[in-house]
Amino acid sequence: MLFGGAAAAVALLVPWLPDPASEQANRIDFVFWFVTTICIAIFALVAAVIVYSLLKFRARADDDSDGPPTHGHTGLEIWWTAIPAALVTAISIVSAVVLAKNEQLPNATSASAARGAQTSTQTMCRPRSEDPLKPLVVCVIAQQFAWLFQYPAYNNATSATLRLPIDTTVQLQLQSKDVIHSFWVPEFGQKQDAVPGLLTKLVITPNRLGTFPVICTELCGLGHALMRSQSEVMTTSKFRQWAASQNQGAGGGGAAGGPSGKALFVSNGCDGCHTFKPAGSTGTVGPDLDQLRTEAARANKPLGPFIRESIVDPDAYVEPGFQKGIMPGTFRTLPAAQIDALVKFLSGSQR
Repeated sequence: MLFGGAAAAVALLVPWLPDPASEQANRIDFVFWFVTTICIAIFALVAAVIVYSLLKFRARADDDSDGPPTHGHTGLEIWWTAIPAALVTAISIVSAVVLAKNEQLPNATSASAARGAQTSTQTMCRPRSEDPLKPLVVCVIAQQFAWLFQYPAYNNATSATLRLPIDTTVQLQLQSKDVIHSFWVPEFGQKQDAVPGLLTKLVITPNRLGTFPVICTELCGLGHALMRSQSEVMTTSKFRQWAASQNQGAGGGGAAGGPSGKALFVSNGCDGCHTFKPAGSTGTVGPDLDQLRTEAARANKPLGPFIRESIVDPDAYVEPGFQKGIMPGTFRTLPAAQIDALVKFLSGSQR
């Protein structure tokens, strides 16, 4: 009981795992604690037997005699083989059930869900149904060194932040533009590789409101440590409002009835890397966008085409003092209307 209590205290009092924010993470945590409970029981039993043996059968310092001969104990050997076998089988069954449930989409058979949650030679991300929330499909585009999230069911609305409605099953369809990356939100409990030339998939049902980190866990180059983003779980109504706003004019450089340049600048994460006063951003990873006119002159290009080229081909001209390969080329996949809105917002704000 002493050994079991001590091991249980270590297991329960140390926050080993993040607070789960998805149904899948809750199931994974159940497997973790199921295995931990078995391990604590085995540890307590083995430690107690060892300590008892040390105290009961300890030889005196001057005792050089041999111990009594032993020839094994068939019954004991059967028990210490059968019990671990049963425990390992139980762990395997529980793990298999959780894995199957975590891969399953609503209204899908387990077999088809299992196939759909792994990899495919399909390279195009596409929605699964006419109803954009049954389930919601999000295209996750990974490229050195940034994440980009697109929503096919909402006219390919694009964001550098993964926005998800609460209590809605989401299928993330991951693709990589260059090398292998690995998508992981600790609070969602699962991770999946983004592999060039393949479409990998991950099913998530967020069940807690909040903002959580998106991390690349595959060493993907010099900027790997900077390949971070955020996932925001919001109410369904708020999510629909956000999705609708991506294709509606809201001022700040958008054309009438088109997307807002300012909103796109923020939602695509530009404010995290650049300083730009009209957007209220102070990032220092990339050049100061308040000086775009001066930078365009140094590149010997007109302002508008220079801004457009910098968005779709950021390595075509790199401002002195900065390195190539830091700004991802994923923004070339933005819809033309969004690129136009960004160019208008950035060029129209120059003094």
